[in-house]
Amino acid sequence: MTKLYIDADACPVKAEAERVATRHKVPMLLVCNGGLRPSPNPLVEMVIVPEGPDVADMWIADRAGKGDVVVTSDMPLAAKCVANGARVLRHNGERLTEANIGAQLAMRDLMSDIRSADPFRQGSGKGFTKADRSRFLEALERDLRAAQKDG
Repeated sequence: MTKLYIDADACPVKAEAERVATRHKVPMLLVCNGGLRPSPNPLVEMVIVPEGPDVADMWIADRAGKGDVVVTSDMPLAAKCVANGARVLRHNGERLTEANIGAQLAMRDLMSDIRSADPFRQGSGKGFTKADRSRFLEALERDLRAAQKDG
């Protein structure tokens, strides 16, 4: 059965994901370290993992696979989920696949090195827009349908 995994800490599209998951009657798991308000929706399960580096990511990576969809902006987590056969989306609707995850990991590492070399260069660049939210909704709709066929 298809599941929707949300790397929920700092995820700006939880409400949108819940609407799409509900429409498709797909269980949605919000994985976080706590601090989120639980949803009354019976399809939404809040998974609270212990605090620690990458604990939520490891929990998702250990479970997500073929027929599932993962929403995350964490590139190492995305790479593991792609390798496991899951469909992976960023919050802006960009799909991460075997064809592009290597470049995304390399860019992440490069930007980390640049920020380390220049302590005055901080921040992630552009903000999250309505267009990003719209692209995400379209991509999630498409990928949930495809994942249900995969699973």
